[in-house]
Amino acid sequence: MSNKLHIVSLGCTKNLVDTEVMMGKLQNFELTDESQDADVIIVNTCGFIDAAKEESVNTVLSLHEARKEDSILVMAGCLSERYKDDLAVQIPEVDIFTGVGDYDHIDELLIEKKSRFSEEVYLIDGAERVVTGSTYHAYIKLSEGCNQTCSFCAIPSFKGKLNSRNLDSIAAEVEGLVKKGYFDFSFVSQDSSSYLRDQNVTDGLSLLIQRIELIEDVKSARILYLYPSTTTISLLKNIAKSEIFHNYFDMPIQHINDEMLRLMKRGFGKDKTMELLDFMRNLPNSFVRTSFIVGHPNETQEMFDEMCEFAASFGFDRINVFSYSDEETTPAYDMSEKISDEIIAERAQILGDIVAEGTKKSLQAEVGRDIELIIDGESDEHEFLLSARKTIWAPEIDGEIYVNDRTKDEDLEFGKIYKAKVTELVGNILTATVDNA
Repeated sequence: MSNKLHIVSLGCTKNLVDTEVMMGKLQNFELTDESQDADVIIVNTCGFIDAAKEESVNTVLSLHEARKEDSILVMAGCLSERYKDDLAVQIPEVDIFTGVGDYDHIDELLIEKKSRFSEEVYLIDGAERVVTGSTYHAYIKLSEGCNQTCSFCAIPSFKGKLNSRNLDSIAAEVEGLVKKGYFDFSFVSQDSSSYLRDQNVTDGLSLLIQRIELIEDVKSARILYLYPSTTTISLLKNIAKSEIFHNYFDMPIQHINDEMLRLMKRGFGKDKTMELLDFMRNLPNSFVRTSFIVGHPNETQEMFDEMCEFAASFGFDRINVFSYSDEETTPAYDMSEKISDEIIAERAQILGDIVAEGTKKSLQAEVGRDIELIIDGESDEHEFLLSARKTIWAPEIDGEIYVNDRTKDEDLEFGKIYKAKVTELVGNILTATVDNA
């Protein structure tokens, strides 16, 4: 088999981990950014909402149009899994289809040139990954699937129930990456605060924290995707006590109106959600991120207004805004009071403007502070400016800090932690000066 590989990872960071597993299995291939030169093209798709599905299909078809003769086009991941009975007929351009259970068998599928869909999702267990995008940070997947029954979410329909990784497996993966120089980790799953509940452990994340703290040279960590009804004050206290895990709280609450939370089947109402959020916000050096959905069926103007007022007043550091996507196999799909696309778009714009203002306030509050940051590399702005981020921030999603490398007595190293002072906010980007001490 010829050996040039072009691979595309779409969707979330959990997908990225799976893509890196496939890259680990195909290390005999030479990676190429030019798809038209590739002998094998793999697209790891996202099938969560309409926009993601459209992007996945368009990416596959676009790559097919440009690929060379006799190359192999593979469509993998969530979209393939979700529509496995239909895609082979609808997209005959694809040579191999595979879902979410065979990432570690991608080499076999290429040799056999056959599609395969295993019945279970894939959990990393000793597989070698090729970590991309950083020399010091890696995402670590905790589990697959989800036991929640959110009205708008189709994930359980094609990824199944919660299936947690063994704690020793996770620790072994982190230990292996530390040996390669990685020291900063983000732990991810569909519902991270339910980790190990499928194994009758009620506070698996606290055990994870204790285990990771035993690994020498792990310097920085954060947990993404906490779920309100499975997050406890006890867990939040354990995060706050950790010397490695940041007080980084990523909890997508989706709404704040009591009736809408009930319709969304979120498990918690407003009061208990607020109890958790207030506790997070009041912890020292905390960073609070959430997500909201606009336009869910039965969302009245009053409900939306309440969400907007809350988003503007609570003091979130970052907020993602999602427009409701009407997904088959979900309870919301069968609800009668649908919101028009025009109103959904209008509400998304209104809330988006509020979010932008809140993000600016959060960034402005950093000016004048002494912080720790990590230098990622050269910036796209100017040859003398380096791109960095606060150590507490998650890569790519929380922002960028520009550092002038000419203010330091010695050259600054990429992938290294420095003490710095934030000097100003220019647009939506902070600038900082590294301490010369």
